[in-house]
Amino acid sequence: MNSIGRHYNFERRGRKEVSSAIGIEKAITLNQDAQVAEALSRVLADTLTLYLKTHNFQWNVIGPMFHTLHLMFEEQYNELWLAGDAIAERIRALGCIAPGSYREFSKLSYLQGTEALPSATEMIAELLSDHKTCARTARWALSVARTAVDAPTEDLLTQRVMAHEKAAWMLRSILAEDRRGDGPTT
Repeated sequence: MNSIGRHYNFERRGRKEVSSAIGIEKAITLNQDAQVAEALSRVLADTLTLYLKTHNFQWNVIGPMFHTLHLMFEEQYNELWLAGDAIAERIRALGCIAPGSYREFSKLSYLQGTEALPSATEMIAELLSDHKTCARTARWALSVARTAVDAPTEDLLTQRVMAHEKAAWMLRSILAEDRRGDGPTT
């Protein structure tokens, strides 16, 4: 076999090996995409369950903190709604179907619905707990995205963790007592 023939055989064999490697990589990527999409589906379910609860509380809050809570809850549910859209679009970008029914959300979400209408203080405490749960879910999903080396999903989930931690801080601050006293005496 002349050098041209050997070169041709090497190229053919090399292409076949590369083709096989790409096929394996593609299969791994599809499996990882499905795992990331499943994790994102749980984040989406938590997000939209919390959206609905926050919106309900915004409609029905009463008492001396009404104005403050009405505005805060509105800001939070608007943020959650936009986040839900971004999460669902990421699931679709991964080639999977985003869950979109209450039944699906109830199966996927770690959050519990509220049957009776709580007091304003109980609303704050419940939303605080739910934001902490959402942050944990997003952190877990972030670990799935990191394993899959999915930078766009990692970025999205990092933003979700930050948003839930900020909301939790705001809610926790409303529940906290001011223990600083009256300040320094002169």
